Formats: sequence, C-alpha cells, structure tokens
Amino acid sequence: MADPGGTPDVKLFDPETLIDPYPAYKTLRDEAPVYHMEELGIHVVTRYDLIREAIRDFKTYSSRFDAFLGASQGVVLATAPAEIREQILELGKQMIAPVPTLLTLDEPEHNRYRSLVSQLFTAGRVKQNEPYVAAIVDEHADAFAASGGGDFMAGFAMPVPLRIIADRLGIPDESKEFFYDAATAAAGALRMSPLSPEEMLRRARLSLDLQTLLVGLIEARRENPHDDMISILATSRLEEEDRHLSHAEALSILSQFLVAGHETTASTFGWGMLILCRNPELQDELRGDEERVRTFIEEALRMEAPVQGLPRLVTRDTELGGYPLEAGEFIMLRYGAGNRDERRFANPDHVNLDREKAGMHFSFGSGVHHCIGAPLARQELNLGFPALLERMESIRLSAEQPEPRAEPSFILRNLPHLHLEFDRRA
Repeated sequence: MADPGGTPDVKLFDPETLIDPYPAYKTLRDEAPVYHMEELGIHVVTRYDLIREAIRDFKTYSSRFDAFLGASQGVVLATAPAEIREQILELGKQMIAPVPTLLTLDEPEHNRYRSLVSQLFTAGRVKQNEPYVAAIVDEHADAFAASGGGDFMAGFAMPVPLRIIADRLGIPDESKEFFYDAATAAAGALRMSPLSPEEMLRRARLSLDLQTLLVGLIEARRENPHDDMISILATSRLEEEDRHLSHAEALSILSQFLVAGHETTASTFGWGMLILCRNPELQDELRGDEERVRTFIEEALRMEAPVQGLPRLVTRDTELGGYPLEAGEFIMLRYGAGNRDERRFANPDHVNLDREKAGMHFSFGSGVHHCIGAPLARQELNLGFPALLERMESIRLSAEQPEPRAEPSFILRNLPHLHLEFDRRA
C-alpha cells in the first residue's frame, strides 16, 4: 500500500491542473489520499470514504476555517502592486468585518443561524413557488432559443438563478442590475483564481457598495418587513441573547447565499449543457423523461462539483487514513475528487442514467452543512433542462468559438463561457 502521506508529482495550484484537476485527483486517491499541499500549507483529502469520515466527525474536523479564508485572501492580495493594495486595504477598513455564521460554525451554534432562514427553503415552500420559478425559466429559455445560439452562460445559466435568488433575498428591482454584478464578483472572491490588480480593486469597490445596499435594506425591512430573507434576518432575534442579529451576522449569512443561491446552480447548468454537447445521444434520452432528467442532474453535479472543496480545522492530534494530523492544521476536503472515486462510483468519469443512489455525492455538502438551498437549486435545474430540450435539439458547441475551458479556480468550478449552436424544435 502506498504511503498515505506520500509526495506524488502533482501541482494542484497550477492553472492547467485547476482547469482539468481530475487526472491529479486520481493520482492522489491512489498514491496519497491525504496529501500535504505546500503552497497553502494544508492537507488535501481526495478519497470518498475519508471525506465522509471527516464530515461526520465535526468535533475533530471543525468548520471553523474562517482563518484559512482570511489568510488565503491575503495571499491573493499580496500579488497586487503596492498602490492598488493600499487602495483595497483602505476600502476594507470601511467595511463591516465578517463574523462566523453558517458555513464556518459547528453545532450547536451553526443551527441557531440556519434555523432562521431554513423556512424559506423547505420542500413545501420550494414546491409552492414552483410556478414562479417555472415562469422565469420559460422566459429565459424562450429568449435563448429565439437567439439562435450564443453564450449559454450569459444568456441562460447565470441570469436564471441570479434573478431567482435576488427575489428570494428581497433585492428591489431598481437595484438588481448592480446586484447581479456585485453578486457575481462576491462569488469570484471564493474562487481563489489569479486576478489582475484592476479587477481586484473593482471587486473591492463592489463589495463595499454591496454592503451599503444590504445594510440599507436590513434597516428598511426592520421597519417594514416583506416576505423575503432580508426581512427574516432583519426582524429575527437570537432568543438566548435577546437581541436582533448584528449587521455583521446578517451580512455574513446573505453573502453566503449569494454564492449558494446562484453561482453553484449556474455552474451546473453550464457543465450539464457541456455534457449534453459532448454526449448528444443523451439529449433524446432525456427529452420528456423526468426521472432520467433528475438522474442526469445528479450525475452532472457529481462529475463537476460546483464547490470543489472546503477546508476543515483539525482540533486534536489524530490520524486520517493512516496519515498523522496535528491540532491546528487545516485539511481540504476535496469534494470534486471524492465524487469521482472509483471505490464508490463505478465508471465515475461517465454519465450513467441508471446509476443507483446517484445523489450520494458531495456537491451539496453533507451532514449538518448540507446546502440549505439544495431543494431550490434542484428545482431550477429540473425545470431548466426540460425547458431547454423542449425548445432546442442537436445542441452542439459553436464551431466558430474556442473549446470551452473552466476558469482556473481552486474552490469554485465554473465555465466562464459556453458558446452553443442548435436547431429550433418545431
């Protein structure tokens, strides 16, 4: 058996590896399933069973990884020229500092925040809102089909979930154009991708402006609540402390939903459509078959996890897969690698519309941190793909555009562009 802490020749932070990480994942699963990544000083976990073990043992592997995120952003910022770095730091001083809430807390603290917003994402509430979601999906599917082709990400995959999450949060119509830009930039901050100094500065300004917008809405909803998430956060009280949420707590929750509410769904729309282009026989197999559409979506989620991995903080000296870990170290649970583990999924690099328990992937997390918005994301995807297949056939990659490539991102996995051609269905 290979040393679980061995040092195979992989470069996970190399841009070309980030664009196609799956060969490197396989090497690590086979040779070093717990691998020390020197660039970030973390231990990367790539095997399905070990990821599952760490998720279940949240006392040993804590979600209090906010320090890692802060340090990672500092690494990215250090690449900017001094003048721009100073401008970004000055903007940061004007912002409300983040605090741990949903993603970076363990039980029982995690649940006191989760319980506040879970009412918006129950199966019953999501089902009740299905006509509204279907109307938005149909509107954008009609428009994209009528366009005759183009960038699917800009024409459908991004605007549909962005519009839905903006309404669910409670963003006023007059602020939505700004919100769409700011929300996309906020999601980009989690990608850990190389950025130009100018783009770093633009995103910092958008972040400050977005905070200003959200704080104003929180204050307004406290006086005049609506049926939306901002109103819930503005009016809810933490009973054990007999107080409203602070602005920092509300902003932390809202910022997480900006990513969970649109970036991951848009990513799956893109990757799912690319799979259909590369496997055109699936288009006819899915058309009109709701059950197979559901399995296809789970397979797309499994094969291209929109969140490739998240850290955990090791709280005590321990071992994982025979590899020693020390208290205070960070591990990275690499969901994208576990989802393609041959030990758990037969023929993992291919879609199987007959796969049993196709939903047993990590793309929505697992355990207490299972994505609260998963029912809404699945609803959008299960309505979106049939709507597109009803209107289009022979969907294919544009012959006049370059082959689509993933953005070289360490955390989120997305397609910036996906140019399509298709035939209109009668």
